[in-house]
Amino acid sequence: MTVNALGIYEKALPQDLTWEEKFNLVHDLGFNFLEFSIDESDERLARLDWTKAQREEFRNAMWKTNSRINTMMLSGHRRYPLGSADPKIREKALEMMQKAINLAVDLGIRNIQLAGYDVYYEKKTLQSREYFVENLRKCVEMAAEKLVVLSIETMDDPFINSLTKIAHYKSMIQSPFLQGYPDLGNISAWPENDVAADLENNFSEIAAVHLKDTLAVTPTFKGKFKEVPFGTGCVDFEGCLKLLTRLNYSGSYTIEMWTGTGDHAIEEVKQAKHFFDELFAKVGIEQEKVVETVY
Repeated sequence: MTVNALGIYEKALPQDLTWEEKFNLVHDLGFNFLEFSIDESDERLARLDWTKAQREEFRNAMWKTNSRINTMMLSGHRRYPLGSADPKIREKALEMMQKAINLAVDLGIRNIQLAGYDVYYEKKTLQSREYFVENLRKCVEMAAEKLVVLSIETMDDPFINSLTKIAHYKSMIQSPFLQGYPDLGNISAWPENDVAADLENNFSEIAAVHLKDTLAVTPTFKGKFKEVPFGTGCVDFEGCLKLLTRLNYSGSYTIEMWTGTGDHAIEEVKQAKHFFDELFAKVGIEQEKVVETVY
């Protein structure tokens, strides 16, 4: 049996709450931590420029409620990719990374999830790949200076859609501060992936795991990578979790959902939590004890 922390993605929760209310809701719903989002929206990108007072306010809410943030999901590089053909965008991407690392240090976040795209809205080329590798190296050097881990997520995109591909980039940029963040939904959706072998052969690269269901890519279907109800997609969660338990994976799991803007966000999160509670019991995972809510 392993003991693992279980977190919930920030976008799963109602968005009109204060930080203190969000942190207390995380505990009430039975989770150990919140995953913090820096996506491509202006609103969340603005967090990279939080003032000292804003950072202090956030930390105070976190400490008051005995909460923590395990991971920052930095998906803002979809808008400003490291592999862009535009040098100004590449410069912006590196600036974002430095700000994200500094924010992580100030907020006590040790792991930044890096989206594994060379480019997202632009045409992919050999040059975009080269720019990505060049700038990924710079990002890892920035992170290493502050002892923050960057974890590349397996994506809804063929550029990096497996731990095997992450391991390949790690072989070019060898650093303990560059790791992998497998999304069980994303690696399961690509037919070229042998999910079991991908997890087993690259187990030492795993810093954290996303729990998300998906619909598989086929010759006539591009797949569905978001908002697939748990248990209705292609992911063999019981098999994946049993495998990770056998390998003695003791890192954290995060349930990834986007229900926060809906009318039934809390109920949907409760259903997802129940789904994984049952699976954890089946495969021998004990969830880390949840801190009591502080009001």
